[in-house]
Amino acid sequence: MDSPDYAELAAAIKRWGVELGFQQIGIATTDLGADETHLLNWLDAGRHGEMDYMARHGIKRSRPAELHGGTVRVISARLDYDPPGARAAWDVLADSSLGYVSRYALGRDYHRLVRMRLQKLADRIAAEIGSFGYRAFADSAPVLEKALACNSGLGWIGKHSVLINRDAGSWFFLGELYTDLPLPADKPATDHCGTCTRCIEVCPTRAIVGPRQLDARRCISYLTIELKGSIPEDLRAPMGNRIFGCDDCQLVCPWNKFAKKSVEPDFAVRHGLDGAALVDLFGWSETEFLARTVGSAIRRIGHERWLRNIAVALGNAPRSSAINDALQSRADHPSVLVREHVAWALRQQNATPPVSG
Repeated sequence: MDSPDYAELAAAIKRWGVELGFQQIGIATTDLGADETHLLNWLDAGRHGEMDYMARHGIKRSRPAELHGGTVRVISARLDYDPPGARAAWDVLADSSLGYVSRYALGRDYHRLVRMRLQKLADRIAAEIGSFGYRAFADSAPVLEKALACNSGLGWIGKHSVLINRDAGSWFFLGELYTDLPLPADKPATDHCGTCTRCIEVCPTRAIVGPRQLDARRCISYLTIELKGSIPEDLRAPMGNRIFGCDDCQLVCPWNKFAKKSVEPDFAVRHGLDGAALVDLFGWSETEFLARTVGSAIRRIGHERWLRNIAVALGNAPRSSAINDALQSRADHPSVLVREHVAWALRQQNATPPVSG
């Protein structure tokens, strides 16, 4: 087969990606030298906490050809996820009797959907030009996806370390096709955060220690999802009622006034998790937890950590007999981890004046 016109192919790939349901496609080179330095400095500072896989994979993240041989370009895709009809985030955060779940986890897990869509894009390319080398990723391998997306023009990395798009804010997932096709690369996105520091100032646990400097060990998303053991006591009160992830830095970002609601049925709110009562969630048995988190990103933390997180939120809530009864029901839980956090929560409850009326 004759060599394709790569400029025409690149334009077609962007068109096909949108036809398949992605909101935008960009193409980047594999040059991540500056990002590799940032990664290594972050690892050296220990800011990855217990995420040992970040260090274990090392420079494979910043050298795509070492992860998938022959890679010369990366096709980046973004997919909006903010679910329509979800209860307003700030309203949930303001009601300490409710559990706050990060917007990305209110519906089905995105990994399979993004991978399947990337595979369809690869199949469409192959149908046009024949067999080619590629590998699809959706947060499923050591990939510096935000840096690659930035280099492909999809957005810039904000001061909170989240990718921001001028026309779409930051409520979107990313996916990549590593490929051996020498496609023309897009111009990297430029930074438009300016002097704004809202994300740094709003962080409940002060995890954003400087522009684009996130200390994961203090981040509520890390504490509620990645951390397997005990949550440091000094960080429990600032967690408030956030039981799975945290969105505060995105909620205050001015660029999210341009964000679009997702049109994906898979991302619609499930089981009322956009504002469920903490006491009710704490009452889920392991069987109920597994049944209600089928296909959800929440399932990865398991029932034990689910109870740990909710115990902290209950400890942060105003004192009430319903909360005290819920906590007492788990005081003798078989898990040491759960018992510890329940005991802390009960101490917090006993130290809090009862709610009047």
